[in-house]
Amino acid sequence: MAYMPQTPQKALPGAYVQTPAHQSHALSQQGQVAQTETQKTTPEEIQPTARAAKAVNEALWEESRYPELDSYIGQGISSEYEVSAQSAWAPFQKIKMYPIPDRIFEQYNRAQVSTIMGLFADFNHAWVAIDNALYLWDYTHPNPDLVSFEDATHTITAVKLVIPRAGVFVPSIVRLLVVATTADIILVGMSTQTASHGGKTVALYSLKMSTPVKGLDVDVIEGSDATGRIFFSGRGSDDVYEFTYQQEERWFTNRCAKINHTTKGYSTLTPTLFFGKRVQQELVVRMVMDDSRRLLYTLSSKSTIRTFFMRSNSALDLVITKPLNQILSNVGHMTSQTELLTPAMRIVSISAITAQEASKTNLVASTSSGCRIFMSATSAYGSSPSSSIAPTSMQVQHVKFPPAENSIPLHNQSSQSNQLTQHSTAPSINTSSRALKETRSAVRYAPGYFLTFVVREQQPGTDLLFASAPDSARIAQPQIQQTPVRYPELAFWISLGSRAEDVGLATGEFSATSSPVGFGNELAVQFDRPTPEIAVLTNTGVHMLRRRRLVDIFAAALRLGGGAEGLEGEVNRFVRRYGRGEVASTALAVACGQAFDVTSDSRLARISDPEVLELARKCFIEYGGKPEYPENSIHDRTIPAIDFVRPSPRHAGVARYISRLLRSIWKAPIVIEKLTPTGGFMVVSAVGLGKLQDTSQDLTKLKEFLTANKSFIEGLAGPEALGNVHSKREEVSLQGEHRALHALAVLIDRVVEGISFVLVLYDEKIEEIIISLADESRQQLRNLSYEGLCTTDLGKMLAKDLVKAIVNRNIVSGSNVETVAEALRRRCGSFCSADDVVIFKAQEFVKRGAEAGADSDVCRDYLNESLRLLRQVAGSLSMEQLQWTIGQYVALQFYAASIQLCLEKANESDRGNRALTWIQEGRPPGDRRGEAFEGRKKCYDLIYQVMLSVERSRTESPDMVDGQLTLSGKRREEAGDEIDTADDEVFQTDLYDWYLQNDRADQLLEVESPYVITYLQRRSSENVAHADLLWRYYVQKERYQDAAVVQLALAKSRFALSLDKRIEYLGNARTNASTTRPGIVRSSRTEVLREVSDLLEVANIQSDLVQRLRSDDRITADRRPKVMEELDGAILPLTVLFNTYCEPAYYFDLCILIYETADHRVASDIKATWQNLLERAHTMAEQTDQGPEPYEMVAENVRSLGTKLGLSETMFPVTELLPMLKRYAHNYQHERGPETWVLDIFIDLQVPFETLYATLEHMFYNDEPPFQGRQRRLIANDIVYIARMWFQDSSRGSRSAFGGEDNAIAVSQMLHMVMQSGLDERRLEECQNLRMRIEHLLR
Repeated sequence: MAYMPQTPQKALPGAYVQTPAHQSHALSQQGQVAQTETQKTTPEEIQPTARAAKAVNEALWEESRYPELDSYIGQGISSEYEVSAQSAWAPFQKIKMYPIPDRIFEQYNRAQVSTIMGLFADFNHAWVAIDNALYLWDYTHPNPDLVSFEDATHTITAVKLVIPRAGVFVPSIVRLLVVATTADIILVGMSTQTASHGGKTVALYSLKMSTPVKGLDVDVIEGSDATGRIFFSGRGSDDVYEFTYQQEERWFTNRCAKINHTTKGYSTLTPTLFFGKRVQQELVVRMVMDDSRRLLYTLSSKSTIRTFFMRSNSALDLVITKPLNQILSNVGHMTSQTELLTPAMRIVSISAITAQEASKTNLVASTSSGCRIFMSATSAYGSSPSSSIAPTSMQVQHVKFPPAENSIPLHNQSSQSNQLTQHSTAPSINTSSRALKETRSAVRYAPGYFLTFVVREQQPGTDLLFASAPDSARIAQPQIQQTPVRYPELAFWISLGSRAEDVGLATGEFSATSSPVGFGNELAVQFDRPTPEIAVLTNTGVHMLRRRRLVDIFAAALRLGGGAEGLEGEVNRFVRRYGRGEVASTALAVACGQAFDVTSDSRLARISDPEVLELARKCFIEYGGKPEYPENSIHDRTIPAIDFVRPSPRHAGVARYISRLLRSIWKAPIVIEKLTPTGGFMVVSAVGLGKLQDTSQDLTKLKEFLTANKSFIEGLAGPEALGNVHSKREEVSLQGEHRALHALAVLIDRVVEGISFVLVLYDEKIEEIIISLADESRQQLRNLSYEGLCTTDLGKMLAKDLVKAIVNRNIVSGSNVETVAEALRRRCGSFCSADDVVIFKAQEFVKRGAEAGADSDVCRDYLNESLRLLRQVAGSLSMEQLQWTIGQYVALQFYAASIQLCLEKANESDRGNRALTWIQEGRPPGDRRGEAFEGRKKCYDLIYQVMLSVERSRTESPDMVDGQLTLSGKRREEAGDEIDTADDEVFQTDLYDWYLQNDRADQLLEVESPYVITYLQRRSSENVAHADLLWRYYVQKERYQDAAVVQLALAKSRFALSLDKRIEYLGNARTNASTTRPGIVRSSRTEVLREVSDLLEVANIQSDLVQRLRSDDRITADRRPKVMEELDGAILPLTVLFNTYCEPAYYFDLCILIYETADHRVASDIKATWQNLLERAHTMAEQTDQGPEPYEMVAENVRSLGTKLGLSETMFPVTELLPMLKRYAHNYQHERGPETWVLDIFIDLQVPFETLYATLEHMFYNDEPPFQGRQRRLIANDIVYIARMWFQDSSRGSRSAFGGEDNAIAVSQMLHMVMQSGLDERRLEECQNLRMRIEHLLR
C-alpha cells in the first residue's frame, strides 16, 4: 500500500521542549513477521507399551503391599474359619497316596527292638529305621530301590537331614544324615541327582565321623541351614547339646565332638539324686531353628519354651525361658477363662516364623486343645531383635481358637459337597470349641499352612487331619469386606485312615517376597512358583496334599456350582469376598488353562473341560464391570476427557494376570556376566530359559483368548462398539477402556517377541555377541531388564544393536544374512522386522561393492541395488545405519546416491511435512513440530558432509582432462544436480541457512531454484542480511520491480537501520522502480514509484531535522542521544515530525516542506508559517554578533526554501511573499542593503516577471500600508526596476517585448502613472527612457 502523507495537526500549546518526546507510530510494512497465536500444548501422548507397563507396574506394586502377618494377627484372639469338607473351597487337595513298598514291610517284620519312620519330603524320599538299619526310598516311584545305611552297631533312635557347614565336605555332599543311636551319633554324607522320571536319586557316603552319646537316648535333632551347626537332646535330660565336626583333627580338638550348652563343667558328671516322691524329669521334646534371627527354640515335656541365641563364636546362650504358666498368664489378658487354655493342656508342637515373614511374631505354639498361640520376642526397650541382638523377653501376641465343633464332617457326608460353613469373628469369638481337643501333633509352614492331627475316641489308631490356610485373597483386599475379619482361613477335614508319623514340605519354603510386607501373597505367585505340596507319612503310605490356588478353587466352583444356571450365584460370592478385579483376573486365568485338578486316576492335570472354560470366559466378559468417567467432578478442562476415565475391573484383572505371569522376569536383567573358574568370560540368564518359554506360552494363550473374544469384550471390540453407546459419557468411557485394553494387548505381543528374542540370543554364541558391542551399549545391556527391553526406547535401540551383532557374526562365519535375518523376523518380528531384513541385505551389498573396488561396474551394480533396497525401507533406517551407509557411499564416490538416501530418510521421518508448516509459521518455540525438523536436520547434516567431501575430492582429481569430463567430475556433477533439483523445501531452506552460516552467500545467489525466493522472503522479515540478499537476487535476475518492493519494505521496516541507510534504500528503490522492463504492469510500477517518492520526501525532511537537532544548542548533552536515537532510525509520520519536533522547535522552513509533502493547502497556515519564518530568521540574525545581515539571512532562507519547493504556487505564494518581504524590508531593513534585494530574490528563483509586475501593480493601486502617501514611491521604484528587467529579458533574441503588444501597452501606461507618483530624479529619468523605448517598439 502506498504511503499516505498525513495532514499536520495544529501545534500543541506550550513552550518548546528541549527533548521532544515522540510516540512511535511505525509505518505498515511488507514482509514483517506476523504475530502467531500461542499454540495450545496438549499432554504428550503415552505410547501403548508405556501405558501398559505403567498398569503392570501398578499391579505389581499393589501386590507387593500385601499385609504382613503382624497386621492381621495383632494383639488379641480370633476364630475365623470357613470349613468345607473336600469341596471346591477346600484349601488343600489330596492328590494321591503313595503306599509303603512291600520290601519295607518285609524289613519291618524282622524288627526286634524299635522302628521309627520319617520323611525327607524335599527329596521325595521317606525313611524307616528298623533296629540299627536305615532304609530310604523314593516314595513317588512305583518300584523304588532301597538305599540303606547299615553301618550302625546300635539301635537307631533318631534321624535328621541337615545342610552341612560350607567348606567341610566336597561339593557333591549336599546333605548330612545325622543318625543317632543309643551309643553314638553318626554323620552320613548324601548326594543327589535328578532321575529320568523327574524325581531325585540319593547316594549315601560313610564319612567316618561320629561322637559317643551313650546314656543320652537322643531323640530330638535340629540343624541350622545357615551355619551347618547340629543340636540335639535326648530322653536322658533336658540339656541341649551340639554336635561339632570339622574337616581334620587338630591339636586340641577331634574331628567330631559334642558340647553341652546348658549344663556346664562337672555337673554333667554328677548323678541326679531324688529324695522323697520321685519328680518326673523335664525333657526336650522338640527343637525348631530360626536362622533368620539366629534363634533355637526348644519345647520341653512340661510345655516350657526356651529360646537360645546362636552367637558368632559358636556359643549358644539361653536367653528366654517361657513356662506354660506365664504363657497362660499372657493369654489371660486377652480372653476370659476358657477350658481350652488351662494348665492341664499341653503344648504339642512349636513352629518358627522367620523374620522374612513377620517382623514381630517369632513363634507359634500348638496346644493339645487345638489352639494356636502366636508369640513375639523382643529385646531391650521392647524393640524387635535382629540377627545380631538377642531377645530378652517373649509375649503372647495372638491366639487362634479352633473351629466350631459342627465343622467336623460326618461319616456319611458327601466328599463332593459344596457347602461352606462360616465361623465369623462377629458377633463373638468361639473360645470353647472342642473340635481339636485331642490334638496329638501339629505343624505350620509359611505363609500359614496349618496341619493338626487329631485323635478321636471312636478311632484311636487313626488320625483326623484338620488343615487350614490363610484366605489370601480376602487378606489382600480388606477394604471390600463388609465386616472386619481377623486372620481369615479356609479349612477342611480329611481322614487319613491311619496314624501320621511325619509331615514334610515337598516343595521349597514359600515366600512371595523377602520382607514381611508382601511375603504371604499367594495370589501374586500362583502362576510363577511351584504350587506348595505337603507330604504326610502314615504307617500305610505317603499322602500328598496340594495347596489349592484361587484359580483352582474358582474353576472347581464353576464346575460344581450348577453350570450356567448357578454361575451368577458363584460369581457373586467371589465378587463379595474378593472384589470384581480379582474375579476377572481369576476367570481369565481359568479361561487360559491355568487351573489344575486331580483326575480320577490321581493325576494332576490342567482343567480343559469345555464347560468350565466357557463359564470362565462368560464370567470374564459379563462380570468384568464398567469403566468410570467422573464427568461431574472434573475441573481441569484442558486435559483430554479420556485421561479421566478409570478403566473397568476387567482391565485391572487383565493387568493383574499379566503382572503375575511376568512377576519373576519383569525386573530381572536380560544377561548376567560371570567369570568361569578358569577366568573365562561367560553370560548366563538371570531367568531360567525354561521359565522364559513357559511365560511366553502363557502369554501366547492369553493373546489368543483376547483375540478370539475381541468382539465380545467391551473395550476391545473396536469402533463398531461405539454404535451401542447412548451418551457422550458412555462414549468417552468406552474410548478410555479401549485405549487401556489395547495397550495391554500391544504389551503382550511385545513381551512374547521380547522373550523369543532373548531365547534367540542364548541360542547364538551370546558371549561373542556381547563382546562385539560398544562399551556404552554393553554397560546399558547389563542394566537392561525385560521391562526395559519391551517398553523403552533404550530397549529398542539395544535390541537393534544385538540384532546387528548377530547378523555381523553370521556374516563373518559365512552364513547367509538373509536367511539369518528372516529367521529373526519370524521369531521376533518387532525386534527384527521385514525392513530390518532388507537393511541387512542392503548392507551386505554395500560391503560386497567395497570389496569389488570403487571404479568397477560390479561395485556400481551392488551399490545401486543397495540404494534401491534402502530407499524402500528408509523410514526404518536408524541414524547409525544411515551414517554407516553414507560413509561407505562417500568412500566409494557414490555421492548422488548418498544425497538421495538422506533426502528419502528425511521425508520418511516426517511424512506429514510438519517441519515445513513449522518453518512457514515462523518456527514458534516449544512447538512439537520443531522435533520433526530436528529429525530431518540430522539427515541434512549428512548431506552437507557429502558436499564437503565432494569439494575435497576436487583437489585430488580434476573435473576435466583434455576437454573431457572425468569420471570423478561426472560423479560430482551428479551430486550437484541432486542438490539443485531436490524438491524438498525443508531441505532447501536448511541448505540456504547452511550457505549463510558458512559465508557462502554468493553460492546462494547462484542457485536456480524457486525455493530461494521463498526462503529469502520468509527470512527477510527476520534480519537485514536476508532482505539484502533478496533484493540482490531480484536485481541479478533483472526483477527490478520486486527489488524495489523489498528495498521499500526495508526502508519502512523495524530493523535497527539508520535514517541514512533507509534513504539509501529508498533511493535505490526509486531507481529500480523507474527501470522499465517488458512484462511489468505500468500501474503497479507507478504505484510503487509514487510510494517510494513520497516516503523519500518524508525521509529527507526527517534527515534535515536530524541535522538541525544535532547542532541545536537548546538540547542538553545528556538528552541529545535519546533524541537522536528516536529520529535517526525509523521514518516517522509527518504528523509526529510536525507536532513533536518542527513546530515546537521553530523549524518553520521544515514545517513548510511538511505542508508541501502532506499536500496541506490551508493558505492561512502557510502564510502564517512564512511570516514566522521571516521573523525567526531576522531574530536569529540579530542575535548573532558576527554574521550576515538580517536581510541577508532572510533572503537566503526564502531563496533556499523556494528552490526546494520548486516555486509551488501553494507553498511559495509569490503574491503573498512579495508584499510580506516588502513590508519586512520597509519596517526592519530600511535603507539597509541593496534597494532591490527583495526583487532580486524572486528574480534569482526565476519567478516570472509578469507575476512580479502584477503583484507590484496590485500593491501600488491598493494603497496598502505602509506603502501609502509618499511611501508609494517605493513600490513605484520597484515597478520601474521590474519593468526594465522584464524588458531586457524579453527583448533578447526574436521574442516580443513583455511577451506581446498588449503587455507592452499596459506596462507603458503603468509607467506613465508611476511617473506621476513622485519618483526621484534617477528613477524618473530611467522610467522616461524605458517608456520611450517601449513606445518606439509599439510604433
